[in-house]
Amino acid sequence: MDVKTFRARSMQDALHLVRRELGPDAAVLHTREVGSGWWGWLRGGRQIEVTASTTVRVPSRLPDRIHRPQALRGDSAETSIAQPEAPHPAYEPHQVDYRRKYRDDLKNQIDNLQSLVEQLCQRTDRVTQPELPEALFRCFTDMIEADVPEDTARELIDRVRAELRPGHLEDVLLVKSRIARIVEEQIKVTGPITLTPGRRTMVALVGPTGVGKTTTIAKLAANYRLREQRRVGLITVDTYRIAAVDQLRTYADIIDLPMEVVSTPRQMREASARLADLDLVLLDTAGRSPRDAVQIQELRSMLAEARANEVHLVLSSVAGPRSLATAAEQFADVGANAMLLTKVDEAASLGNLLGLIRSAKLPLSYLTDGQNVPDDIALADARKLARDVLGMETHGTPPVDP
Repeated sequence: MDVKTFRARSMQDALHLVRRELGPDAAVLHTREVGSGWWGWLRGGRQIEVTASTTVRVPSRLPDRIHRPQALRGDSAETSIAQPEAPHPAYEPHQVDYRRKYRDDLKNQIDNLQSLVEQLCQRTDRVTQPELPEALFRCFTDMIEADVPEDTARELIDRVRAELRPGHLEDVLLVKSRIARIVEEQIKVTGPITLTPGRRTMVALVGPTGVGKTTTIAKLAANYRLREQRRVGLITVDTYRIAAVDQLRTYADIIDLPMEVVSTPRQMREASARLADLDLVLLDTAGRSPRDAVQIQELRSMLAEARANEVHLVLSSVAGPRSLATAAEQFADVGANAMLLTKVDEAASLGNLLGLIRSAKLPLSYLTDGQNVPDDIALADARKLARDVLGMETHGTPPVDP
């Protein structure tokens, strides 16, 4: 039995497919509109479904009489001639079986799809199961709301659940304290920029565009010049961004600092020599795309001429996890040995930083949380940052021994 099913967006298109595939003598067995439920979702909208065959014959629903109209002229007694009625062919048993089989097959397919979706929905992690202690569940939801990646949150919950005694798992403060301590242990910090008496220290700030390198340099320069009473100088190679040089020069004039503008490796050597008698020289570089290998190579060449003692990678706290990870990976090639996070105050949450902190091999140096110079900058504090990243408060929580 040659039976086929065709689907199209309209009945006309479906019948066109039937004629093209089975020929003009094909019989239409069944038509319907599909598109609701899971089947329509998979097919991308409502469609017309036509089942046709070249072997199954469907009886006509019209009477087999040919009525001839009365002649406009002639004998009024002329009547229509009725053709003998042909007996309706009985439905073949296999036709009924086919329709039943078709309906059963379609129902089975839909049931299988629904079952698959139910299984996927039921594959939730153990942390969301009812048997999870309330304290663990609350900490898990707090981390998710703080934008901590779900897999990381699950990992932390599982680790705390394995390390703490059952009695501690009912205490929210104890659980929070333990999670914060685990994260704190994973945060590496460098402390302040190291200055050696009688020796100049060159510190370069590198990073993507728009992360706040120039403002951060101004904060560092002001702190070391005004509060630490150090001799500080500035070098900028950010000649690409409009008004970048003017911005840094304004800061230099206010703080009373010498400043050099360079655009080539040779000028970098000369500027470095002129500032050799200072305690600290801060190097402001142009923002570079971490995906541009040529720009990264140019930056590496400039830093090699500067002979920087420290290279701090500046990243914005409001960037997405993937952007942060890419930048950390690419800028590591220029010799970055520390990481500085800016715009902490602009981020709705800091959970997106946890993946960067755990994966990047660079310790944290400073964090900035505003535009005020020189105030809105602080040394990275592992304990405070751990609580901020997790979206948790653990003030006054006693230490926990597992």
